[in-house]
Amino acid sequence: MSGANRYDAIVIGGGHNGLVNAAYLARAGRKVVVLERREMLGGAAVSEQAFPGFTFSVFSYVVSLLRPEIIRDLELPRHGMQILPLESTVTPLPGGDYFAMWGDADLTRREICRHSPLDAEAMTEFGRLMSLMARAVKPILGMIPPDPTSLAPSDIKGLMKLGGHFRSLGEEKFHALWKLMTMSSADYLDEWFECGPLKATKSASGIIGTFMGPRSPGSAYVLLHHYMGEIDGAYRAWGFCKGGNGTISNAIAAAARARGATLRTGSPVRQVLVKGGRATGVALENGDEYHAPVVVSGLDARRTFLDLVDARELPDELVEQVRRFRFRGSSGKVNLALSELPDFTCMPGVGVQHKGAFSISPSVDYLERAYDDAKYGEFSRRPYMDIVFPSMIDPGMAPPGQHVASIFVQYCPYHLNGGWTEAKREAFGDAVVDTLAEYAPNLRRAILHRQVLTPADIEATTGLSEGNIFQGELALQQLFFLRPAVRWAGYRTPIAGYYQCGSSTHPGGGVMGAPGKLAAERILADT
Repeated sequence: MSGANRYDAIVIGGGHNGLVNAAYLARAGRKVVVLERREMLGGAAVSEQAFPGFTFSVFSYVVSLLRPEIIRDLELPRHGMQILPLESTVTPLPGGDYFAMWGDADLTRREICRHSPLDAEAMTEFGRLMSLMARAVKPILGMIPPDPTSLAPSDIKGLMKLGGHFRSLGEEKFHALWKLMTMSSADYLDEWFECGPLKATKSASGIIGTFMGPRSPGSAYVLLHHYMGEIDGAYRAWGFCKGGNGTISNAIAAAARARGATLRTGSPVRQVLVKGGRATGVALENGDEYHAPVVVSGLDARRTFLDLVDARELPDELVEQVRRFRFRGSSGKVNLALSELPDFTCMPGVGVQHKGAFSISPSVDYLERAYDDAKYGEFSRRPYMDIVFPSMIDPGMAPPGQHVASIFVQYCPYHLNGGWTEAKREAFGDAVVDTLAEYAPNLRRAILHRQVLTPADIEATTGLSEGNIFQGELALQQLFFLRPAVRWAGYRTPIAGYYQCGSSTHPGGGVMGAPGKLAAERILADT
């Protein structure tokens, strides 16, 4: 065996968590190699010219959850990452009106007051509480989940730390956090507001990437998960990375290379090599082998435990838990190359509104009906959509005078009745365009090219099981020390030297990087 293929650690998968993990291991002096099956790094956080001259963040498309400590530690701005703020969210309404939230707090207050003076007052207190909740959860995001069934000193210490943190919240904040962990987003927001479009637009944050409706218990936590995003210390701030989300992955990759990591694309791993209950390396599909005492999987739980290793190497209990782990991909993506921007009848002309997001979420009932379609195995005929126009923020994303639109869509179930055929994919794309054209009638004539991606397409391209953008639903039974399985939420696996660092682990999905960093901390502590 050539010494060139011997390393201290092998990371499987060049998604952003795998790259973060490699960067931290390399920063600690380990000789690391990342093996990515595609010809580009980034996993679902990539930028591609889907059509000549038009660059898209093909899958994930906005950023906010990326942990500030990772940005600092890896010096990502020095490696090319620049976050540009999304200044607003506009929700078009039937009849030509709209509801908007702006980057300017005074403008937002006046807008809410236009719909409901009571809600304008309530929003101040709601925003304060949600910021407190985000800060309350923030320490947990940086904590390796302890095993509550273990008597190991590290787990007991972790449980004591967790209990101390909850005690420090005080009665009011603890009760508020408990509500957010267990209620539906619609029910939670009903306790605060009366304005339908306001409740619907905020409820939408509770269904993103999940197979739940706004009235499903647990969706309030997903709302909080998205509220935890921050840019430069501002909570609930969302932005767009200049050059698309692939620039984030490239910046992390550059940071890893600068610290000595080797990154190999076009290197699909067939299996993890195990000898005597210990991982010793990996075998690629072309027969090449790489050897190391530490192997880290950035893939989802299903790939990590059921595809890369023989199930006989794992406890039956773990295998069954992973088989029951819920993916249920429900999100689609439609990317449009445009000759002109959509002209929304609720806010005519091209203006600052196009530098933010448009949310097709006029009412909670609208969102729930979209979910009803998916519950019975169909895509939503009138879907929820989150739409941004990156070329308005970064003109280099499209040719002069032309634009790109990124449309995130719910619901688009992986398990579609009859399966995903080309005809059904195009019908789904038509439903998205038809719904959006009700609010922007010039849309159809503006479309130059259209890319439609279903969960099946996302799975085929990125390897994400069932196309789930979070590597598994953010449901209450799949969080913290239950993610992805009881006793195996601390980034280790039953195979010595084999670790997990993908979004199937705590604290979950989004372009966050926390699983990669926490897994590196575990590995360095163990080795």
